[in-house]
Order: sequence, then C-alpha cells, then structure tokens
Amino acid sequence: MSCQLLVFSRAPVPGKTKTRLVPALGEKGAAELQRHLLHRTLQIATKSGITTQLWCAPDKHHADFRECRRRYSVALKTQQGEHLGERIQKALTDTMRTGSAAILIGTDCPDLQPDYLCKARDKLDQGADVVLGPAHDGGYVLIALRRLRPFLFEDIPWGSSEVLAATREKMRQSGLRWSELPVLHDLDRPEDLELYPDLADRVLRNYKNEIAVRL
Repeated sequence: MSCQLLVFSRAPVPGKTKTRLVPALGEKGAAELQRHLLHRTLQIATKSGITTQLWCAPDKHHADFRECRRRYSVALKTQQGEHLGERIQKALTDTMRTGSAAILIGTDCPDLQPDYLCKARDKLDQGADVVLGPAHDGGYVLIALRRLRPFLFEDIPWGSSEVLAATREKMRQSGLRWSELPVLHDLDRPEDLELYPDLADRVLRNYKNEIAVRL
C-alpha cells in the first residue's frame, strides 16, 4: 500500500502562531520556535523516506513555506475549513482519493523520529485500520489511516485533553482495529518548555543573534 505523510503547519508569523507560548517567549520568540519545529519536522519526514505533503495555514505562499518546498522537495497544499476537524477531513480526502494510506502529523512534537513514522506505516501494512500516536496532554501527535474515516474528526473537542479519549471511543463504537505507538510530548504551553530547556534557549539565542546581525 502506498502511503503519504501530511504535515500540518501554520506559518511562523509573530502573533499568529504558538500563541499559548507568547507569555513565555514573546510573539517573535514563539514564531521563531514554530519556524524551528517546522524545519525539524520536515527533516524527520525526509529521513523517513515517506512521500510528504506540507499543508499550510493560512495559505501556502509564505516565504518559509516556499523555502521548505525548495529545501525538502515537499508538495505545498493550503488547508481549507473552518475548524481543525474539517481541515483534516479535507486534506485526507484530497490525499486518499487515489487509494493511498495517509499519516497526519503536526509540527509540535520535538521527540518525533523517523522510525516513529515508519512504525505507523508498518502497522497500517499489517492490517490496522487506524494508528494513533498518543500525546501526554490527552491529544495525539499522529494519526494514520488505511482509508478515510470522516467520523473520527467530527464532534471532537479539539484543543482539549479529551481528544484522544473521544477518538478512542469513536473507534470502539465503530469496531475499528487500531494500534497505538508510544506516548510522546507536544510542545504547546509554557509549562512544556520545561521539558526542552536547551531547545528553547537555542531558538531564542539564534533569534537574538539574527536580530543583532540585522542591526
């Protein structure tokens, strides 16, 4: 079975991304962290060998996205929809209409590694209908599907600690066979920065150095 990797990302625009981290990092620092995580995620995707699409918000025309297309040879797509569940459904519909399986991730997981993506693909090949990569905060860092299941993204309390539980319940009720990968951390809130102090320090240091060079 062919498989496509979908990476969801917002453009690293100050004040528009990683807003929950602004109290800790400032708008520009939060945007710089988003830029770092975007590139790191695409580096991991490239190493996995899985064909990758970058699904961009608010659109695919931001300079950082164009740089990602050049550097990592990824296809750029624009997210469509009013809320996350609808945007995921539309992206999966676009990708899976040719019969391809799909793995969907964001850019918020510093612990993500190529073998994690490969294990998700392998579990689909072994017969799982759905593969989940649980997050410690009650969401998930990865979802993979053999075929489109729109109901998995409907009536989900996105952004809450109930996302994973609600998704599991939907799969249970529908009789799907699913598999779960090891639990990983998202980097989403100020308290999450305590898990990655070196990362936060490095990102902010690079940002300050870049500003110094410009001055």
